Amino acid sequence: MMRITELKASNMNKTAKLEIEGKIYELPIVEGTENEKAVDISALRAQSGYITLDDGYGNTGSCKSAITFIDGEQGILRYRGMPIEELAQRSTFIETAFLIIYGHLPNEKELQRFSGLLTKNENIHEDMKFHFEGFPSNAHPMATLSSMINASSCFYPELMKGYDPTTFDIVAARLISQVRTIAAFSYRKSQGLPIIYPKPSYKYTANFLHMLFSDPYEEYELKPEVVWALDLIFLLHADHEQNCSTATVRFIASSRANLFASAAAGVCALWGPLHGGANQAVIEMLQEIRASGDDGHRFIQEVKDKKSGKRLMGFGHRVYKNYDPRAKIIKERCDKLLAALKIDDPLLNIAKHLEEAALNDPYFVERKLYPNVDFYSGIIMRAIGIPVEMFTVIFAIGRMPGWIANFKEIMDSKESRIYRPRQVYTGPTLNGYVPINERD
Repeated sequence: MMRITELKASNMNKTAKLEIEGKIYELPIVEGTENEKAVDISALRAQSGYITLDDGYGNTGSCKSAITFIDGEQGILRYRGMPIEELAQRSTFIETAFLIIYGHLPNEKELQRFSGLLTKNENIHEDMKFHFEGFPSNAHPMATLSSMINASSCFYPELMKGYDPTTFDIVAARLISQVRTIAAFSYRKSQGLPIIYPKPSYKYTANFLHMLFSDPYEEYELKPEVVWALDLIFLLHADHEQNCSTATVRFIASSRANLFASAAAGVCALWGPLHGGANQAVIEMLQEIRASGDDGHRFIQEVKDKKSGKRLMGFGHRVYKNYDPRAKIIKERCDKLLAALKIDDPLLNIAKHLEEAALNDPYFVERKLYPNVDFYSGIIMRAIGIPVEMFTVIFAIGRMPGWIANFKEIMDSKESRIYRPRQVYTGPTLNGYVPINERD
């Protein structure tokens, strides 16, 4: 029998009493700065022989972190204590990236240096261009992105020497800057288009759009509304606590793998359809609705019918029990972008029908199935002209500062040790080897 019997204050330190088979163990209670509470079971196995089981780590804290705070019940998201609403209104992706990585907003000199490092490191090594030739034209951009980030580390021998705080700034800037260059080159290669090099005179997001859509004979027209909208997508995705890909980055970093290897693993985790593919699933849902001859109204009725098997993609969120705070921000930007571009797209019209139903229909309101950030970011990217297969790549570019910050947190911590989860074995008991001629 196992039970937690009480909480008590002991020498100003709160502890929990855990009773197992009549024996009582006192476990420390850890409190975060936002009053989050956790029972520290680090020594439980050594003291009792027991471990805790939490499939999928849904109720397990894997670390202490000072980077991002989320309150799903209240719809709160803060980077280093700063509300996402304030950053979205007043900051930029690059300034926010600095905040997430270094823990404070940069002053003018710091931001100028950081931006300078991004510009200086925006080109990938020329020999890397030949690596792109090894991928088939139909290779998924996420496969190329992960592989090329990993391959890029080979061109920087200092990475192989391990984490060095004195060179971290350069390595971090190189990764943030080059991930968009690799992403753009991957896209151009998949389309059979010539590679477009970055322009030092362009800022981060404008430069990415230039590399995606310009041609040698004609530069892409950088519309402020488009640059503004994509920069916001990057900013809103910059970090999101211990999600699957971020936890993967920390897991890899705990082995003291280099930053590029850790980030490449993060890309692989993000690639999974249950994680980074949600905004792509939104567009695929809209395409399916249109192909059926529906404008969205029939689909809404089918979603309400549990027997139909229809799912409404881009609505609701596992963490946020109310409205996704990022969705409120990006909806406004999405509306302004569509109005400015004057796009007549049947898929976007269907999306508007779904949005209206979710915000006003009691069925969805009662279940708090509000449109989330994936719904609006998918619509924005389609409006900009970014192909569906690049959606998760955009997510990866935005999430890079968060991955870097979590990598740095692991490396800077004196308490950090290699991640090594336990398991409860459910396989066969002691077995013996049977010669092949005696087997059934």
